[in-house]
Amino acid sequence: MKNQPKGELAIKVMAMPKDTNPAGDVFGGWLLSQMDLAGGVFCRKIAKGRVVTVTIDSTTFNEPVFIGDTLCCYVSLVKIGKTSITVHIEAFVSRDFESENVIKVTSGDFKYVKLNGNRKPTLINE
Repeated sequence: MKNQPKGELAIKVMAMPKDTNPAGDVFGGWLLSQMDLAGGVFCRKIAKGRVVTVTIDSTTFNEPVFIGDTLCCYVSLVKIGKTSITVHIEAFVSRDFESENVIKVTSGDFKYVKLNGNRKPTLINE
Protein backbone atom coordinates (compact mmCIF):
# COMPACT_ATOMS: atom_id res chain seq x y z
CA MET A 1 0.00 0.00 0.00
CA LYS A 2 1.40 3.42 -0.92
CA ASN A 3 1.93 6.25 1.54
CA GLN A 4 2.64 4.01 4.50
CA PRO A 5 4.07 5.85 7.52
CA LYS A 6 7.83 6.03 7.86
CA GLY A 7 9.63 6.60 11.12
CA GLU A 8 8.67 6.22 14.75
CA LEU A 9 5.14 6.75 16.00
CA ALA A 10 5.60 9.65 18.43
CA ILE A 11 2.05 10.80 19.14
CA LYS A 12 -1.49 9.54 18.59
CA VAL A 13 -4.50 11.75 19.31
CA MET A 14 -8.13 12.14 18.27
CA ALA A 15 -9.35 15.37 16.64
CA MET A 16 -12.10 16.86 18.79
CA PRO A 17 -14.73 19.58 18.25
CA LYS A 18 -12.58 22.06 20.22
CA ASP A 19 -9.90 21.71 17.51
CA THR A 20 -12.07 23.24 14.80
CA ASN A 21 -12.49 26.68 13.30
CA PRO A 22 -15.91 28.42 13.17
CA ALA A 23 -16.77 26.52 9.97
CA GLY A 24 -16.28 23.19 11.76
CA ASP A 25 -13.03 22.21 10.05
CA VAL A 26 -9.99 21.07 12.05
CA PHE A 27 -7.60 23.97 11.60
CA GLY A 28 -4.02 23.71 10.37
CA GLY A 29 -2.60 25.28 13.52
CA TRP A 30 -3.86 22.38 15.60
CA LEU A 31 -2.34 19.91 13.18
CA LEU A 32 1.02 21.71 13.18
CA SER A 33 1.02 21.84 16.98
CA GLN A 34 0.51 18.05 17.17
CA MET A 35 3.37 17.53 14.71
CA ASP A 36 5.55 19.90 16.75
CA LEU A 37 4.80 17.96 19.94
CA ALA A 38 5.68 14.69 18.20
CA GLY A 39 8.98 16.11 16.98
CA GLY A 40 9.79 17.43 20.43
CA VAL A 41 9.13 14.05 22.04
CA PHE A 42 11.38 12.35 19.49
CA CYS A 43 14.22 14.91 19.73
CA ARG A 44 14.26 15.03 23.54
CA LYS A 45 15.27 11.38 23.56
CA ILE A 46 18.17 12.07 21.20
CA ALA A 47 19.30 15.29 22.89
CA LYS A 48 18.78 13.90 26.40
CA GLY A 49 17.47 17.30 27.43
CA ARG A 50 15.32 20.27 26.57
CA VAL A 51 14.73 21.12 22.92
CA VAL A 52 12.86 23.96 21.24
CA THR A 53 11.51 24.34 17.73
CA VAL A 54 13.47 26.78 15.56
CA THR A 55 12.12 26.12 12.05
CA ILE A 56 9.29 24.38 10.26
CA ASP A 57 9.98 23.89 6.56
CA SER A 58 8.31 22.30 3.58
CA THR A 59 4.95 21.71 5.23
CA THR A 60 2.26 20.54 2.84
CA PHE A 61 -1.39 20.02 3.73
CA ASN A 62 -2.64 17.21 1.47
CA GLU A 63 -5.98 16.26 2.99
CA PRO A 64 -8.33 17.65 5.65
CA VAL A 65 -8.58 16.29 9.18
CA PHE A 66 -12.10 15.77 10.52
CA ILE A 67 -13.56 15.57 14.01
CA GLY A 68 -13.15 11.99 15.20
CA ASP A 69 -10.13 11.23 13.04
CA THR A 70 -7.27 9.53 14.88
CA LEU A 71 -4.13 11.50 14.04
CA CYS A 72 -0.80 9.66 14.18
CA CYS A 73 2.49 11.56 13.79
CA TYR A 74 5.55 9.61 12.67
CA VAL A 75 9.02 11.11 13.05
CA SER A 76 12.22 10.15 11.25
CA LEU A 77 15.68 11.57 11.74
CA VAL A 78 17.09 13.70 8.93
CA LYS A 79 20.23 15.17 10.50
CA ILE A 80 21.97 15.78 13.81
CA GLY A 81 24.10 18.92 13.97
CA LYS A 82 26.21 20.32 16.82
CA THR A 83 23.25 21.87 18.63
CA SER A 84 20.32 20.99 16.37
CA ILE A 85 18.28 18.02 15.21
CA THR A 86 16.30 18.03 11.98
CA VAL A 87 13.44 15.58 11.60
CA HIS A 88 10.83 14.75 8.99
CA ILE A 89 7.31 14.40 10.37
CA GLU A 90 4.43 12.70 8.59
CA ALA A 91 0.86 12.99 9.87
CA PHE A 92 -1.64 10.28 9.01
CA VAL A 93 -5.26 9.84 9.98
CA SER A 94 -7.35 6.76 10.46
CA ARG A 95 -11.09 7.08 9.84
CA ASP A 96 -12.18 3.47 9.69
CA PHE A 97 -12.01 1.41 12.87
CA GLU A 98 -12.52 -1.81 10.91
CA SER A 99 -9.43 -1.50 8.72
CA GLU A 100 -5.84 -0.37 8.98
CA ASN A 101 -6.17 2.11 6.11
CA VAL A 102 -4.48 5.42 6.83
CA ILE A 103 -4.43 8.67 4.88
CA LYS A 104 -1.39 10.95 4.78
CA VAL A 105 -2.66 14.44 5.57
CA THR A 106 0.48 16.47 6.16
CA SER A 107 4.25 16.27 6.23
CA GLY A 108 7.09 18.64 6.94
CA ASP A 109 10.63 19.14 8.15
CA PHE A 110 11.14 20.52 11.64
CA LYS A 111 14.39 21.64 13.30
CA TYR A 112 14.91 21.63 17.07
CA VAL A 113 17.80 23.07 19.10
CA LYS A 114 18.99 21.72 22.44
CA LEU A 115 19.07 24.33 25.21
CA ASN A 116 21.03 24.40 28.45
CA GLY A 117 19.75 25.64 31.82
CA ASN A 118 20.28 29.25 30.73
CA ARG A 119 18.16 28.75 27.61
CA LYS A 120 21.20 28.96 25.34
CA PRO A 121 21.99 26.47 22.56
CA THR A 122 24.23 23.68 23.79
CA LEU A 123 25.95 20.71 22.19
CA ILE A 124 23.78 17.64 21.58
CA ASN A 125 26.33 15.32 23.22
CA GLU A 126 26.58 17.37 26.44
